Amino acid sequence: MEHLQRSLTPLDELYLHRAYELAARGIGSTSPNPPVGAVVVRENRIVGEGYHHRAGDAHAETDALRQAGREAGGATLYVSLEPCRHVGRTPPCTRAVVEAGIVRVVAGALDPTLHGGAAELREGGVDVTVAQDPIARDLIEPFARAATLQRPYVALKMAMSLDGAIAYRPDVEVRLTSEDTRRYVRELRIAHDAVMVGASTVRVDDPQLTVRPPHHRLRPYVRVVLCQTHGVTATSRIFDRDEGYAKTIVLAPSALADRMEELRDVADVVGVGPPGSLALGLSQALEALRARGIYSVLCEGGPTLAAGLIAGGHVDRFYWAIAPLFLQSASAVPVLAGADLLPPGVRLRFDRVERTGEDVVMSGTFADV
Repeated sequence: MEHLQRSLTPLDELYLHRAYELAARGIGSTSPNPPVGAVVVRENRIVGEGYHHRAGDAHAETDALRQAGREAGGATLYVSLEPCRHVGRTPPCTRAVVEAGIVRVVAGALDPTLHGGAAELREGGVDVTVAQDPIARDLIEPFARAATLQRPYVALKMAMSLDGAIAYRPDVEVRLTSEDTRRYVRELRIAHDAVMVGASTVRVDDPQLTVRPPHHRLRPYVRVVLCQTHGVTATSRIFDRDEGYAKTIVLAPSALADRMEELRDVADVVGVGPPGSLALGLSQALEALRARGIYSVLCEGGPTLAAGLIAGGHVDRFYWAIAPLFLQSASAVPVLAGADLLPPGVRLRFDRVERTGEDVVMSGTFADV
């Protein structure tokens, strides 16, 4: 299939960036669909705008075309992602675009699935330009990655001191990062279907893992606890039934899950592996989340869980927060436990470095992702 990519005019870039702004409004609510924004422009005037609010609702193109009405005839459609030709819960966007009389489409990025409809639009007489803009690709990164996997997209967030530690000694909570960084992390939670930690983090820190202040989104927030060898108490704050939050999911080896009767009133307890299983396979655990409609996960787990995810090749993006202090101690806890299990020469690709208060957050992917 041929896709056209041409240089954009300054006005094209302006309207396309407006489509990105609209798409961002749907982040966190559209899963398993990507966030998409659309703008209809006629004679250098915006006549319609829209974005995808949540799965099952109208797609961004339809939303914008409905607002434009008859003025869509002869207009240009700017959309953050290539319009789809897929027939699902909603009709294909390509049909709506052609029927509305749109003469030109400018898309920020290609659809990474087989549902892209640029060729079909051209067959209908519509001129198509694909910008292949990194900003547009960033908007759909979790969707694009999850579309190729049997598990959710996994983002790993870790915080450490300059000397690579997370605490002075085991089983002690230390507030390493600034309030600005903690606010940054809460914003990350909004963008993912679920936030996940290990049982040890629940026992030591007793986190709520909520978004504060509350952010309204159409898809309920989900919190996940991975119990590899031991459970957690039903009074842990992660099981609080806050408005806008679904029941917390607890993943554990089947044998351990069978002994978690006290949690079943406050959590969705999921046994992973064959009956009697005593070990939690991270691959199976992540696949169990995917089976429950979780397509993206932000992991805020401890050193053991983090190292296990990296060693298993399960991390799609990392966020590494570095606080400007040293935790010099013979008993200091390293940011990764069992680092000797990691493949030798693991290479990272940094693509974002941000200052958050007194800290620095470095983000990127693994070189083979």
